[in-house]
Amino acid sequence: MASILDVAVRDRRVLSNAARGVKLPRKVGKEHIYLSHQQVALLASHCPRNSTMVEFLAYTGLRWGEMTALRVKDLDFTRRRANVHLNAVGVGGAFVLGTPKSHESRSVPFPGFLSAPLKELCTGKAANSLVFGTGIAFVRPPDSRRGWWMAALKKCQIDDPNFPSITRHDLRHTAASLAISAGANVKAVQRMLGHSSAAMTLDTYADLFDDDLDRVGNALDEARTRSTTTFGSTSV
Repeated sequence: MASILDVAVRDRRVLSNAARGVKLPRKVGKEHIYLSHQQVALLASHCPRNSTMVEFLAYTGLRWGEMTALRVKDLDFTRRRANVHLNAVGVGGAFVLGTPKSHESRSVPFPGFLSAPLKELCTGKAANSLVFGTGIAFVRPPDSRRGWWMAALKKCQIDDPNFPSITRHDLRHTAASLAISAGANVKAVQRMLGHSSAAMTLDTYADLFDDDLDRVGNALDEARTRSTTTFGSTSV
């Protein structure tokens, strides 16, 4: 609204922008849900037709629109990279192609175990065909009330009563969690997710770096111990 009124001010349709300077309520971030490796495998097992897609989202962190816009030529199996150039957004029942949210292309790694199923999806498709789905039509997001996604979640919760009710976007959060737990630093996670800055990644996933704070405290304690021990020996 503020941006629209800015244009109106520049066009001299209104004298001032009433939306500027308004004190907005503080945003309260939604608690993130992270799946474990075992939970990702369980979810994928209950999505037989979409298992590769589910695991790909959970281990790369791509947004749905970025995933569905991937073409065969965007996959580099030698380096195990997905080169993200486009984002497909649903508008009025159709898909419109644009740039990723950050407006920058990026190269995202995928784990080796996904190479074989991804190659299978690409078999028989032209370089410009879409990786997921028929190769021609963009894969539509699952319905949040019914359909294959909700059916898979219900089956997961029967197998594991503690399995959380997640949205497809929680697979992106899961990718960040799994990468950080595997030892990825914040800069690598930033590039992987396509965030505009490492600060944004830290703000979004600060809870995942608690172990780093523990290590800092331990490292400082060890450094002080070494320093004071050396100081004591030289004083004598």
